Amino acid sequence: MTIATFTDLLQEARQQAKPQRLLFVFVRAELPDFPDDEQRRRFEKGEGGVLIPVVCVDKSTDDLSSMAALVEESDRTGFEWDLVFAAAMDDPADGAEIERQLQRMAESLQMGNITSFIAFDRHGDAVNVG
Repeated sequence: MTIATFTDLLQEARQQAKPQRLLFVFVRAELPDFPDDEQRRRFEKGEGGVLIPVVCVDKSTDDLSSMAALVEESDRTGFEWDLVFAAAMDDPADGAEIERQLQRMAESLQMGNITSFIAFDRHGDAVNVG
């Protein structure tokens, strides 16, 4: 199944044989340190920049109803974000393992390794980041 929306992600996760845990890293796009003119120009057009993780959270599929609900909950944190990256894993029922996976995910995103995750905008549409 191609996942084009957040709703697709929820449906796919709910159809898995084992209960799924969804991992989310909310990121903000910023200019890199010491940007050149081209980087600044592209960033002002809404392109490029570096991704800075601002909030990490995990949810069971039962905890999520829609992207709108996730956005509403994230907005209560007070952190501004541009995209949310998502991944799924079999629910380990071990909070420490979930935290390790979230940490790995955030570190991967900071290093620019985004191919293992799905990015969504605030409307729940999958975004091709690359």
